[in-house]
Amino acid sequence: MNYTLIAIAIAAAVVFYKAGEMENRSPLPWVALSILVSAIVITWSGSTFWMVVGQVALFPLIAIWRVWREGDKDE
Repeated sequence: MNYTLIAIAIAAAVVFYKAGEMENRSPLPWVALSILVSAIVITWSGSTFWMVVGQVALFPLIAIWRVWREGDKDE
């Protein structure tokens, strides 16, 4: 068992939870997505590098999603 991957997964979930709280939005969807990415990386590659890449990639993906969703509300 790679405890480094588990520690990164927990830390990433906490970061996404806190980010959701800071934006006054429900953090649960982003925490769930972070856990899903962690589970996929642990299952498929087990690499610390890919765990970090996957978690860091969530930030721009969430930003793109939020911009897209806000654009739908303006119409």
